[in-house]
Amino acid sequence: MPGEPIVTELRLPTRLGFEKVAMSTAASVAELMGFSSDRVEDLKTAVSEACINAIEHGNQMNELLGVVVTMSMSVESLEVKILDQGTGVQKEQMHVPDIDRKMLGEEDPRGMGMFLIQALVDEVEYVNDQPRGSYARLTIHLNQAGRS
Repeated sequence: MPGEPIVTELRLPTRLGFEKVAMSTAASVAELMGFSSDRVEDLKTAVSEACINAIEHGNQMNELLGVVVTMSMSVESLEVKILDQGTGVQKEQMHVPDIDRKMLGEEDPRGMGMFLIQALVDEVEYVNDQPRGSYARLTIHLNQAGRS
């Protein structure tokens, strides 16, 4: 894959369940690139969570809106961008969850997605790209030291 990145794009409806299409496609691309099975599983979970966030929070389940998933393969990494038509992640949504409080039922059990995504990929960026929408950019590197 020397030179320009190879790009694949998916257009998904705003409907839960279609995150699995993005997850499977990202896994296939990562496998083609030579990522380990552990890294492919990490990517699948992160992409699924990001797509669910785009569907539920970005597009607020509005089926008139869509989600675009772009995968860019380069020699050293895979970048997955999940674009919705919402207003983006607010700063107050970017807190680290208190896992103990969630386990005790003292805090809403939901809200782990962004935390989980960050733990599973090498780089995460949330961008408000109005008027187009907002996106999450997830990157995993092929030769990441210390990762399996």
